[in-house]
Amino acid sequence: MPTARDIIESVLEHPSVFKSREKLYPEYVPPYLPHREEQLKGLASYFRSLLVEPGSIAQRVLLVGGIGTGKTATARRFGSDFRALAHQRGIRFEYVHVNCHRDRTLYLVMQEIARQLRIPIPPRGLAAQEMYHIILKHLENKDMYIIITLDEFDYFIEVAGNDAVYFLVRTYDEYPHLTKRVNFVFIARSLTSLGRLDSATESYLVRNVIHFKPYTSQELYDILTYRVQEAFHEGTVPDEVVRYIAELVGVDNGGSGNARLALEILMLAGNEADKEGASMVTLEHVRKAYTHTNPDLSVLVNDVIRHLPLHELLLLLAAVRVLRATGEPYARIGLVEEEYRSICEEYGEKPRRHTQIYEYVNDLKKRGIVEARVSGKGYRGKSTLIGISIGPLEALEKYIEELIEYRKGE
Repeated sequence: MPTARDIIESVLEHPSVFKSREKLYPEYVPPYLPHREEQLKGLASYFRSLLVEPGSIAQRVLLVGGIGTGKTATARRFGSDFRALAHQRGIRFEYVHVNCHRDRTLYLVMQEIARQLRIPIPPRGLAAQEMYHIILKHLENKDMYIIITLDEFDYFIEVAGNDAVYFLVRTYDEYPHLTKRVNFVFIARSLTSLGRLDSATESYLVRNVIHFKPYTSQELYDILTYRVQEAFHEGTVPDEVVRYIAELVGVDNGGSGNARLALEILMLAGNEADKEGASMVTLEHVRKAYTHTNPDLSVLVNDVIRHLPLHELLLLLAAVRVLRATGEPYARIGLVEEEYRSICEEYGEKPRRHTQIYEYVNDLKKRGIVEARVSGKGYRGKSTLIGISIGPLEALEKYIEELIEYRKGE
């Protein structure tokens, strides 16, 4: 009987597919950001004057895009590299990044800015505006310039309100004689959140906008390929695994286009491989990981699959068996149909015609149970390809077989 220590040691001693798991964490900012070159150029263009004529203008830039579109990573990467370039030119510059999901009031934002700039704040209670004056005075005394990024700015607008936003964006309207040392980047999920502001405040924010669109499958493939090189040992993540995750999440395939989700699936798939002591990440590991990241899938299994008509269950079972047998992410509809006919014979059912089978596939797709798309690059001729992201397939196969047996026994 192994002791707790034996179990722990067996896990620690087993080789891992990861060489640097933290390179997949959301807070990690890689030196290279695939497909965000234009956004970086935009930021460099807007803040160019800070290096050429520091203090001449106070710049405000708004980054807009959905979750996982690279806004935070782009802002942090830009801030870090811009700081290095400023220091090379002898300009005292600092980058400050504030998460407004956590710091939602003007007071908390000022407190966080002061903390990151190591500005001592008197222990007596100060208003947010007083703290801001201390920050401005500190910058003046140190001959320093800063870019402050207010991330998750939607929350700040909602909680702090219009007056707080107005106070920030109009800083140098109140102090026109001061050298313009404070610049802002605001990160929001959509422009609709600005509707809470009055027209004057909103107009200040929408002058310089950089948009971040959801990632396509090819873009996610490039991002994942780069992170695989950083995070995994060579040869542990096959190209088909990377491509499959990218296609699951890519906006052009009906996914969210969320790179953060794609990286999470990749990391969880690696975790599954390590749990099993596998030397490689497989498609089955990806299916398990995808199920973990999508709580709606358990509802799908419990509330949708168990209510499917018998022949749709038979067709779904056929797809599962073909995918398990081939080890591929997708199966041609012809192979699935052949397996379906074989399964009908196994259960004593008369198989349906091809046109009806095609309708079953479309219904399963609408219900979110399977993915179905037309074959493209890498396939000879055109055919419908069927994929299943719910995993593991072995457990799904057993569940479907039990449902069919129950139906047949009624």
